[in-house]
Amino acid sequence: MAQAKNKTVAETTDPKAFISSVEHPTRRADAEILLELFSGVTGYDAVMWGSSIIGFGKYHYVYDSGREGDFLATGFSPRKSNLSIYIMPGYQDYGDILARLGKHKMGKSCLYVNKLADIDLDVLRELIRAGLIDLNKKWPVAPK
Repeated sequence: MAQAKNKTVAETTDPKAFISSVEHPTRRADAEILLELFSGVTGYDAVMWGSSIIGFGKYHYVYDSGREGDFLATGFSPRKSNLSIYIMPGYQDYGDILARLGKHKMGKSCLYVNKLADIDLDVLRELIRAGLIDLNKKWPVAPK
């Protein structure tokens, strides 16, 4: 049986053009800040993943099931309802950092923030670095 392909893959769309198309002015301004913040922390160029995720770095994974693929190492998406921030492999070991972050909600590998004014950007930088270090221990992170 053939393995299913990832639906979210790297695209050629310009992340800056995508951000300029975000209708909500606060979400667009926050996305511009996050673009610079993630670029500075990671040292990686921004790449669109699917139609709405801006990623930095990538890793190749192989699960015990045999499924494998490539995915963004970290990134964000300016969604209509909030900012989604992606830290792989998840936030399970980051309770001390998250306690200092500010107002947010969590998913498995996704952090939801209403606006950047609700969080401490220095703590977000720390969280991104910690996530990349942990991810790189399991699956090496590459720039593109």
